Amino acid sequence: MQAEKFSYDNQVVKQFIIAAVVFAIVGMLVGLIIAVQLYMPELNFGIAYLTFGRIRALHTNAVIFAFVGNIIFAGVYYSLQRVSKTRMWSNFLSQFHFWGWQLIIVAAAISLPLGFTTSKEYAELEWPIDIAIAVVWLAFGANLLGTIIKRREQHMYVATWFYIATFVTVTVLHVVNSVEIPVGFLKSYPVYAGVQDALVQWWYGHNAVAFFLTTPYLGMMYYFLPKAANRPVYSYRLSILHFWALIFIYIWAGPHHLLYSALPDWAQSLGTVFSIMLIAPSWGGMINGLLTLRGAWDRVRDNPVLKFMVVAVTAYGMATFEGPLLSLKNVNAIAHFTDWIIAHVHIGALGWNGMLSFGILYWMVPKMWGTELYSKKLANVHFWISTLGIVFYAVPMYWSGIAQSLMWKQFTPLGILQYPNFLETTLQIIPMHIIRSIGGLLFFIGLFLLGHNLRMTAKQGRFIKNEEAEAAPLVKEIDKLKRGMIHRWLEKRPVKFTLLSLLAISIGGLVQIIPTIVIKSNIPTISSVKPYTPLELQGRDIYIREGCNACHSQLVRPFRSETERYGEYSKAGEYVYDHPFLWGSKRTGPDLMRVGKKYSNLWHYLHMEDPLSMSPGSIMPPYPWLLTENIDTSSTAAKINAMRSIGVPYEKGYENFANQDLVKQANEIAEDLIKNGVPAEPDKNIIALIAYLQRLGTDIKVNQPESKR
Repeated sequence: MQAEKFSYDNQVVKQFIIAAVVFAIVGMLVGLIIAVQLYMPELNFGIAYLTFGRIRALHTNAVIFAFVGNIIFAGVYYSLQRVSKTRMWSNFLSQFHFWGWQLIIVAAAISLPLGFTTSKEYAELEWPIDIAIAVVWLAFGANLLGTIIKRREQHMYVATWFYIATFVTVTVLHVVNSVEIPVGFLKSYPVYAGVQDALVQWWYGHNAVAFFLTTPYLGMMYYFLPKAANRPVYSYRLSILHFWALIFIYIWAGPHHLLYSALPDWAQSLGTVFSIMLIAPSWGGMINGLLTLRGAWDRVRDNPVLKFMVVAVTAYGMATFEGPLLSLKNVNAIAHFTDWIIAHVHIGALGWNGMLSFGILYWMVPKMWGTELYSKKLANVHFWISTLGIVFYAVPMYWSGIAQSLMWKQFTPLGILQYPNFLETTLQIIPMHIIRSIGGLLFFIGLFLLGHNLRMTAKQGRFIKNEEAEAAPLVKEIDKLKRGMIHRWLEKRPVKFTLLSLLAISIGGLVQIIPTIVIKSNIPTISSVKPYTPLELQGRDIYIREGCNACHSQLVRPFRSETERYGEYSKAGEYVYDHPFLWGSKRTGPDLMRVGKKYSNLWHYLHMEDPLSMSPGSIMPPYPWLLTENIDTSSTAAKINAMRSIGVPYEKGYENFANQDLVKQANEIAEDLIKNGVPAEPDKNIIALIAYLQRLGTDIKVNQPESKR
């Protein structure tokens, strides 16, 4: 049969590579800034748009979706064409995908510092951008599946399996987690509340890590590692087990982020069980990757590409062992809300995603420009400085995480908290945060070495925009399903493969989410819990806008150390009107679940104006703009209407006079402040925020601990 001539599209790959390197520098620069802000809060220069609470989400989104996302698309577009022996299905969709994705990133970079956020981890972008993400992602998926269907290879290579699972699962995750009611152009409320919202969010959050930061990278590992080593994949059978076990099990593990929370115990237990099971397929993939290098280990010493890849796969093994470890309740009790989690996340982000990305770039760019890497020596320097940066980053965070937890839980022989003032733990770990930022700086410097090396490599070569190739056309055989050859049969049928992948990833989510939403006994109500007043609702939105939940949790766990410090442990019924939930994932500051009525209005006012005046040594930045900005009362009616539409029992027509109640409550708080010598104005944002903080935890009668800071 005569071979057909065609060409691979390298242009779109080049575009994604350039975007990835640029956004890597931007995203990690923001990360370095917020790392330093945790011991030098004045680094925001008194500008609202540069505070830790606002730009932390900018950092995570820039690294995950801008840097890693662009690397994924570059790697997928490069490898998929070659394993399918065909050009991408649509040049238009390739370009639409590239430019659409970059516009989304720019929209995120503008909206997040401005305070437009849903507050949901890795899903902070507001509803118009969510819709844009869905459109661009579906365009990518259509191009992906169209290319696979028109391939010239009978069987889909293992990398393609992971790309299909990535597209299918991220689509489901994004759609389900982004069901929200718009209030304005860049404001919405999720339809889920409290415990339900927490479950859906961490089903999404955990699997965003699984299916955006892991499965596409595994697909690229299965293509680029064998290519760089010039060796076949170690085990085809192991890759089959790795793929199906991973995508089926991963989707169940989200609730391990919510252990000791108000989530029903059965859901927590399911998350733990499946998290432990994840060790097997995850390590199966790691072993398959490392053993692919059998007989090629002597090349690792001289090949910087393989060095990056070996460290990346090893970091993947470390992170996927630590994840199940953290899902054990006795370990989670120590690690959750501490810097340990930050260390764990960055072993994956810097070690697995970062190092594999660098290895792929060092391999791809010389191929696409028809030349050799400009400087292996410079690449080796980049490797060692990045590896050292990861060590300097992670080790202090593990150390500080354990120190935090032990200090939070320590009691004296008399049975009282040894460190009742939360700030004592914060000050204790500042040296570790300084060392962490040095590690981040080293990793950041490595990006400039990468950029220079790739630029010089391209300069000495000539870009191959359309790479010529030829292959025989695909002959579709009418074969029967034979015993022992099931997967081989399935590999020839991309549509059936996609549908089976969809089924595999859907089961876990359906089993966990549907009972939590449908069966009301899972979320018992408390009669004394009432909806937020209009002023409190406005204050809550200000709290979200400023990213306060990035540093403060609103979840008291059922430990003696926490109930002594904060008050009664949290109940599921207390969160039924919380759209979104604000449990948090890290305590840089104390928990605020029971902060209502614990301090005076004056204390809160002065604390927001100048935290150091109330908490000497505090690393919280001041928020002077809250004292001058006016409450947006024009949005009150729309917010009340939106909340009612998703089940909050505001009476019909209340939106018409809600602002009257808002003004009345605001005047009461302002009058109290004026009595205490503060010339407060009732129409300022600080008044709404105080109202919200004073409400927290007061709906149920609990024994409050003494005021300690």
